[in-house]
Amino acid sequence: MILAVDIGNTTIACGVCAGRKILAVYRMDAFSGKARLTKEMEKLCGRIYRQYPSLRDVVICSVVPKALAIAEGVIRRKLHVKPLVIGRDVKVPIKNNYKNPRQVGQDRLVGAYAAKCLYKAPCLIIDFGTAITFDVVSARGEYEGGIIIPGLRLSAESLFQKTALLPRIDAIRAPRSLIGKDTVESILSGLFNGYGAMCRGLIDQIAGTMSRRPKVIITGGHTRLMQKFIRKKIDKIDQTLVFKGIVLVHQKIS
Repeated sequence: MILAVDIGNTTIACGVCAGRKILAVYRMDAFSGKARLTKEMEKLCGRIYRQYPSLRDVVICSVVPKALAIAEGVIRRKLHVKPLVIGRDVKVPIKNNYKNPRQVGQDRLVGAYAAKCLYKAPCLIIDFGTAITFDVVSARGEYEGGIIIPGLRLSAESLFQKTALLPRIDAIRAPRSLIGKDTVESILSGLFNGYGAMCRGLIDQIAGTMSRRPKVIITGGHTRLMQKFIRKKIDKIDQTLVFKGIVLVHQKIS
């Protein structure tokens, strides 16, 4: 049993894992101030410790250095465990063909490794998070690189901040119809139908560069909202892909 911690730009997600089975998932905002983030993390770790007192291993995958430092300190104090950090203490066991391998986010490598192990190569992983990332694993099982695009919320917030009259979208939700009848619905239709068309096109373009069609796996916080807009292109939906990847990396070194 391990605690897998995925620290992203928007959310910190903690998964209690027994083998590849995810027993429980806890989420909290990652963009809180230091004091609030520390307090919330302490509260969460206290709850986890009470529910799973036999927990002995914690593995962290992070793309936010400041939040990582806070999480490490709290985990040491509250769970009495020295966490392993992917990328620093343990490497993801996949050949990385990026021009500068250090530029690849550890979450992307973890997701690629999980997809390779669980669904076989070649594969294409699309993560609908703060950014939308496309990651390609070749038929040889090697990480080839990918595509990074601003996510749904980033795009909606950019419209609000950079225009005089467009409103802020408080809740990201699927549009009611293709043709919006008010400004909010028009923005939502643009986001979902626009991103859906883009994703479908990119999947086909990427597949055209590969020796055979890759399996398409989608994951991330906006997966359920986006899935119907690219449904015919999807082979697998796995919202716990990064947790499973963290477990697989840990099993490799155990």
